[in-house]
Amino acid sequence: VQLELQELLLDHVFQRLGVSSQGCVDHPIVLTEAVCNPLYSRQMMSELLFECYQVPKVSYGVDSLYSFYHNRRQNWPCSGLVISSGYQCTHILPVLEGRLDAKNCKRINLGGCQAAVYLQRLLQLKYPGHFAAITLSRMEEILHEHSYIAQDYTEELQKWRCPEYYENNVHKMQLPFSNKLLGSTVASEEKQEKRQQQLRRLQELNARRREEKLQLDQERLDRLLYVQELLEDGQMDQFHKALVELNMDSAEELQSYINKLSLSVEQTKQKILQSEVNIEVDVVDSKPETPDLDPLGSEQSLEDVESINEFEPLFAEEQPEAEKPVAAVQPVFNLAEYHQLFLGTERIRAPEIVFQPSLIGEDQAGIAETMQYVLERYSKEQQAILVQNVFLTGGNTMYPGLKARIQKELLEMRPFQSSFQVHIASSPVLDAWYGARDWAVEYMSREEGWISRKDYEEKGGEYLKEHCASNVYVPIRLPKQAPRAAEAAGRASGTGNAGEQA
Repeated sequence: VQLELQELLLDHVFQRLGVSSQGCVDHPIVLTEAVCNPLYSRQMMSELLFECYQVPKVSYGVDSLYSFYHNRRQNWPCSGLVISSGYQCTHILPVLEGRLDAKNCKRINLGGCQAAVYLQRLLQLKYPGHFAAITLSRMEEILHEHSYIAQDYTEELQKWRCPEYYENNVHKMQLPFSNKLLGSTVASEEKQEKRQQQLRRLQELNARRREEKLQLDQERLDRLLYVQELLEDGQMDQFHKALVELNMDSAEELQSYINKLSLSVEQTKQKILQSEVNIEVDVVDSKPETPDLDPLGSEQSLEDVESINEFEPLFAEEQPEAEKPVAAVQPVFNLAEYHQLFLGTERIRAPEIVFQPSLIGEDQAGIAETMQYVLERYSKEQQAILVQNVFLTGGNTMYPGLKARIQKELLEMRPFQSSFQVHIASSPVLDAWYGARDWAVEYMSREEGWISRKDYEEKGGEYLKEHCASNVYVPIRLPKQAPRAAEAAGRASGTGNAGEQA
């Protein structure tokens, strides 16, 4: 139904195969379609292939029937009941005398996708701390590697209640995690050395800023002393003018500022002398002065300021063990075990939904009920023929134990001492392609099953030529005009002719 995406897929396929798609694709195409595919969908696909790619001929088939056709070469009966379970849905397809009985096909809207979503929901509720790590792709991996079908679901759940059975059958899956907290001693020593280097850098930065501050304070103090000398020399006009420039009101305020600046200059000189003595110390024992972020003459970068903020706790007044190397941080639990998923009953709960859709709230019948419903639509003789070859195909049928479960369900629904056979495809995922390849090689030189461009132009895009692995073609029947309407139209025309003759 999305022909734009289909065209992108075909372009990609032809490009990867090395087939030139410029102008036309001069190759026959074998294409799979859904069971009982609507005529409109086939019409749009045929229009894309014939009009856009100019292919010479096209053949449509059902993937599960191609798989059945491929495995039928192993002397299996030509009739059977095909159970095809894929990513989105599951089909029950009865095949009689080599042809699909489309009227009795049934579909269950459950497959591998719904099982993966259900498993994801179960594990996210079980491990809320790993919510983001429990992705849909990981759930599909768990389904493929750890899940299985229980022959008796209720009995299997009772087994899992036993602690010994749980310990022997639980599977553990390791999630990726960061091992930073488990750093070695070498890493901690390197980190400590790096911190000491940064401390030295901060000490040098503080010393440089103290010198700049001392220079600015000394210049301001010299100016204030010059103004005070004007007062002592009796130059009152220049003195008052200088006070206005300094935004001061009286000589007392001027003297107060001179005293404060003198004290500040002396303290800064003492700190500079002390820092020169301790410049080689790796870790300071006393808290250095936090420099004022005065923009005047300051050339420190943003990185320096961030380093100061980062190491602010290191300048605490009480650090008796500051010179000892920092030991590696040892967690109180094993991080690897914390990032593990323990798969217990989830191994059987997720794939069980195709037999019990009610587990996820779906109001549908499972495989067993649908299979019994399909069989009951036939006579007893035809049922006996169909159950002699119950064929399993599709990627969602690769769970261990599925074949035994189908045999158990058939044993419960079939009459006493009746026989049946259950087969599984040799390669459930790829047999559809192998079957299509075998069919294309065998029928390449025949006209059977191929829709030519002439057929497309004459009979429309929905036209289908049937073959052993195809759908059943149901042509569009246009309603015929009612005879009464035709008679009424004839009478009206006769009256009109008589009037004209008159």
